[in-house]
Amino acid sequence: MTNALTTPLRPAVPHPPRTTAARAARRRAVLHWTAVHATAVAAALLFLLPFVFVFLTSVMTDRQALTTDYWPQHWSWDNYVRVWQTPGFLTWWRNTLVYAGAGTLLTVVSSVPVAYALARFRFRGRNLALMAVVSMMMLPPQVTVVPMYLFWAKQLHLTGTLWPLIIPMAFGDAFSIFLLRQFLLTIPREYVEAARIDGCGELRTLLRVILPMARPAVAAVALFQFFYCWNDYFGPQIYASENPGAWTLSYGLESFKSAHHTNWNLTMAATLLVMAPVIVLFFFAQRAFIEGVTLTGVKG
Repeated sequence: MTNALTTPLRPAVPHPPRTTAARAARRRAVLHWTAVHATAVAAALLFLLPFVFVFLTSVMTDRQALTTDYWPQHWSWDNYVRVWQTPGFLTWWRNTLVYAGAGTLLTVVSSVPVAYALARFRFRGRNLALMAVVSMMMLPPQVTVVPMYLFWAKQLHLTGTLWPLIIPMAFGDAFSIFLLRQFLLTIPREYVEAARIDGCGELRTLLRVILPMARPAVAAVALFQFFYCWNDYFGPQIYASENPGAWTLSYGLESFKSAHHTNWNLTMAATLLVMAPVIVLFFFAQRAFIEGVTLTGVKG
């Protein structure tokens, strides 16, 4: 038997040296990673710095806010209390919440059935109805503001309130209808047919089958409409400007800025208080918002 100690050892096979091409590829990968992340950081700072500037200015004193010193020498947190205690500020908050909440609810409730009909029903004139919806998306509100104002002022006498802005949302929104329709087209017809076989009518099918599957699109539409109502300045300026008790935050902020045009710290504090609910809402609902926008197809 061959002695294991006398068995010659196999020479170790040396690893091939790293070639110049491999080192160059690794160098390019590192440079690509660095460039991408540096661009992302620069873009993030570009969007973040204005908010940082607004925040730092909002906690400055009245005297420092007009200087070139960008870091607060004394953190005046009472600026937010002064803004909150401004006469009318709570009324603007209440009106904005009513306007945004009621407008969002009415838009979703009225737009979902129309989008479902345009996506699933086969009827004469369906394409014409869809073209009408798309054409209304292209019509700017400034075109119809004069006849609509005369209608609400002369016929219904509702100017000085937010009703001329809330009531029309009960009849659907063109963008919301189009967005929901595009999403509903991506839902397989087999689900609807199975529900009909089980004895579900159209309304029950919509509520029990379609809406749970279309939850991301509904959330996206609701967020779009809430943001629009919260930031709307044109509508309250036209219909509610004559009554300070019906002002919203967007229009009231303009009045606040005019009254405190030399107190930039208070103006920035008021701006942050107006933006805060929208920012917080987006961070909590951004997953549903992005999912709803991403999954909305372009199937026609």
